[in-house]
Amino acid sequence: MSAQRSALDTERWHFNHGPIDIVAEAHGDPYAVAAAHDAVWARFVHVLDELVRELPLLRRPVSDDMRPRGVVARRMWDACAAFSPMFITPMAAVAGSVAQELIAFYERPGIERAWINNGGDIALHLAPGQSARVGVFADIARFDWRDHSGILTTDGQFELRADQPVRGVATSGWRGRSFSLGIADSVTVLAATAAQADAAATVIANAVDVDDDAIARRPANECKDDSDLGDILVTVDVLTLAPAQVHSALDRGAICAKGLQEGGLVWAALLVCQGQFRLVEPLCSKSLQTVLPKTVGSVFA
Repeated sequence: MSAQRSALDTERWHFNHGPIDIVAEAHGDPYAVAAAHDAVWARFVHVLDELVRELPLLRRPVSDDMRPRGVVARRMWDACAAFSPMFITPMAAVAGSVAQELIAFYERPGIERAWINNGGDIALHLAPGQSARVGVFADIARFDWRDHSGILTTDGQFELRADQPVRGVATSGWRGRSFSLGIADSVTVLAATAAQADAAATVIANAVDVDDDAIARRPANECKDDSDLGDILVTVDVLTLAPAQVHSALDRGAICAKGLQEGGLVWAALLVCQGQFRLVEPLCSKSLQTVLPKTVGSVFA
């Protein structure tokens, strides 16, 4: 199937090519916005083919002996190599890396702010003085596609400003598009780049975990033949856990997130599991402005 695009309105486009599904939005001078959208489309049509050519290598754990050649593939590789010696393949950063590749075309005069949303993994451009508000939908199992009201109630929101060191937002969890070793409903990470946020969200979501008979796991290659995780056990179902077990799982994830934060790989993170959450706030003085409920919705609430 060839790449396809459709205009959603004057500021937003929908781009699709196989597994890559993107909404691109930009604000500013109309001519600059239109030119940037065209430039993004011209680049987008080649991205998937470039990745497919190096797919066998991208499904291998990162190592020093071989590196991919394509610019997006190298970005995936480098983002995940920062988490070594944890087990992680470059595929953990594919969505964020693609979004990061495309957002660069909006970094031009006349564009005030823009974002590429690649299935929930977001790369942003914010000109000086600009900001963007991001909503968090903590548990995808609660999303009802049959609701035609057009109103999506988020579980929380946060504001990102141009003077903050964040240009990437990514979410991972066992209910998402990719497999997870943990039990988090969602882990949302804010980082310097979208590729970095994508890899970090995967690692932290894997760490949100406990041993419990209510958790069902299967080898990844039994769930998907060509999974980059091979026969590693991934989470396929999580029944209602005791609150203490959820608390323990989130504690493990928060420890992981704080360690990555101290290493400069994460700016902030929100971890959600069965109605409980942990917010790992920024270390710097430029605080994160958040609006969070006392409890976060889950499929069991």
